[in-house]
Parts: sequence; structure tokens; C-alpha cells
Amino acid sequence: MRRGITATALVATLALAATACGSDDESGGSKSSGELSGTVTWWDTSTVGSEDKVFKKIAEGFEKEHPKVDVKYVNVPFGEAQNKFKNAAQAGGGAPDVIRSEVAWTPEFADLGYLAPLDGTAALKDEGDFLEQAAASTKYKDKTYAVPQVIDSMGIFYNKKIFKEAGVEVPENIADLKTVSKTIKDKTGKTGLYLRGDDAYWFLSFLYGEGGDLVDAKSKTVTVNNPEGVKAFKTVKDLVDSGAAKTDATDGWENMQSSFKDGKVAMMINGPWAVADTLTGKEFTDKANLGISPVPAGTAGQGAPQGGHNLAVYAGSKNLDASYAFVEYMTSVETQAQTAGELNLLPTRTSAYAKQEAADSEIVQFFKPVVETAVERPWIPETGSLFAPLVTEYTKVLTDQTTPEKAAKATGDSYRKLLEGWK
Repeated sequence: MRRGITATALVATLALAATACGSDDESGGSKSSGELSGTVTWWDTSTVGSEDKVFKKIAEGFEKEHPKVDVKYVNVPFGEAQNKFKNAAQAGGGAPDVIRSEVAWTPEFADLGYLAPLDGTAALKDEGDFLEQAAASTKYKDKTYAVPQVIDSMGIFYNKKIFKEAGVEVPENIADLKTVSKTIKDKTGKTGLYLRGDDAYWFLSFLYGEGGDLVDAKSKTVTVNNPEGVKAFKTVKDLVDSGAAKTDATDGWENMQSSFKDGKVAMMINGPWAVADTLTGKEFTDKANLGISPVPAGTAGQGAPQGGHNLAVYAGSKNLDASYAFVEYMTSVETQAQTAGELNLLPTRTSAYAKQEAADSEIVQFFKPVVETAVERPWIPETGSLFAPLVTEYTKVLTDQTTPEKAAKATGDSYRKLLEGWK
């Protein structure tokens, strides 16, 4: 998406509003007396019922440190947050002071002029302490527009009791996955893998595992329809057609989580953000029954994607000082260590891994090397928009509505329309 006159004018308008008036939702505050005050509205996109409780509690800790600041906590469903924020920012009303932005959204929001630059502000302390790959998604045109909150990747979650009953080992590659799934079905009657079919992020491990990618940002070339992309679509289709995996075209998260937590499937592909919710399932009242291993490799190797979330400040916020301080608090070493201990989420600060809470978390220790070798997405403004056409074709392949070849071509054609001038 290119920045033109409209976007440039919007940046100027937002900057003027932030300087002159103050808040979008009665959040006006001041620091004239050296003390922060006013309201900070925070849109959190974390999982309801597990993560949200912890993040809300942490936000209340900020209020204790700054008693004149009221943090208005709002949990916004992840699937709605991207467009909801853009619509509110474009309208000039209703946007939060701080948003929890998926890593791919950050460059897009920055390109649109909706985010305040953070370089030199209180939000960005000890910048050199952040993991390099985590910090990469916060940069746009040599400026920093967000602070990394958590980083993640994906692994295969498995039910140890079912594996023991079937007498199988954790699959290391796709061929193993099919064999293990068949044995599980034969021995226990359970399905081997739940493959989420309504979110393209779950497809990336297969795409990267076959040596493919969505685009090549350096050469401005669309690559999703290359032979490697076609092979990835064939791989996921074969897993479903062979009976190794089951899938649903809608409500993928809820169906996947409930199927795994209730012991109806033996495996699912997921990330550290899912651990807290998974452990609420009846199959995992004994936490030791949950096993996590690297995603089975494709023909080109393991291809777990890098994900995560950043905290960004709305350019039109009327309480920038308090918003900057809130972002710093929520991404501090202490806060990241706390979320590692309570939620098994991976810190973005190097020093947080030395804290006892992170060191004691087996999940954090497992995912740390996975994240270090995870495949980064291209940090271009359009990255977040690449998922809509991909998930459409991914779902159609899994539900036998199209072929892998047609799906790859259709996705590539959509990308070329979106990315003006790309090959």
C-alpha cells in the first residue's frame, strides 16, 4: 500500500490533534506537574479466559504505580482488531491509545500514518535488549513504531497418553506424521491431527517446510505460486484426504482446542499462546500429559513461522506521555518474566530469559530455540493483507473445492493485484 497525499495529510492531522488537544476518548492527561494522569485506553487481543486475565492484572499494576492514570482495558477479538483499529483511526474517533498489534499489522498501521513514532520516547527503553528478530517487525522506514511484547512460533502439541496407548513416537517429518496418525487411528480410534483450516498462519509451516514463501520482498516477486507453494498445498490436502488429519472450514480455533483438550485428536499444531488454554482441558489436568515438539519437517526442512505481538501507540492519542509509559511498563523485563511464568509466553527481551520465571518454564525453554530459527515474514505494509486471499484458497483446498495448482495460482494472482508493480 503506497502512501499518497491522503495518507500524508492524515499524519499531519493526527500529529496536530495529538499536540493540541489531547485524547480520543476522554483520555486527556498531563505531565506538567511531573506526574502522569488521565486515561489510557488499551485494546488487548489476547485469548479470553486465560491470557486476558493476566494482562488485565498487569495493567492494574501500572495504575498502582501511577494512581492518577486510569487504564481502560478492552479485550478485542483478534480476528476483528486489525480492521476495527483501521476504521476507528481513519474516522478520527474511537481508536485506543494503545493497541496490541500482531507483528504483521505494525508496518501497515505505520504506513497509513496511524502510529506514533517511538524513537526517543519513554516507551522505548533499553532498545538493545530486544531480540533482533522481535525488533525487526517494529521498524518502518528507519523509525520505530511499536515495542515487542511477545514473540512466538509453532510446534506440534501431542497427548502423551494417546501416544503411549498407540505405541508411537513423535513424528519428525510429514511421512512420519501420516504413519503415526494411521497407527493412532488403528489402535485407539482417535484422529491423529487436527489441522486448522480457517487461518492461513497454520499453513505457513507447510509452505516454509517445502522451501516456499509468500513473496520475495527484495526482488519484489510473488513466490507463493512457485512449485514449492503448489507442493505445500498438496501436502495439506493429502493429510486430510488420507485421514491423517481432520479439519473444519469455520470456527477452527474453538474446534481445534476443544477436540484436543477433550482427547478426540492426538495432535494439533499451535504456539505458546495456546498453552494456558490447553491446560484447562480434561485431558491435561495432569500438565505432564501435554507434549510439545517441533512441527514435522517438510522436504526442505522445518519451517515454523515467526509470530508475536507488539504494543503500539495511536498517533491521535490525547495522552501520549501516559501511553508511552504504559507501553514501557507492559514490555519491561519484569512484566515479560511474569507472563513467561504465568502464561508460558516467550519474552522479547534477552535479559528476561535469565529471570527465574522464564527459566522455570519448560514451554519457554522449548520454544526459545524454535523462535531463533523461525522464518520471518516480509516486514512490508501489505504483509497483513496477504493472509486474506491465502486463507480463502487454503480453506478451499482442504474442503476439496479447488486443486492445489489452482489455489496457488489464484493466490499469486491476488497478490499481484495487491502489490502494484510486483512480478
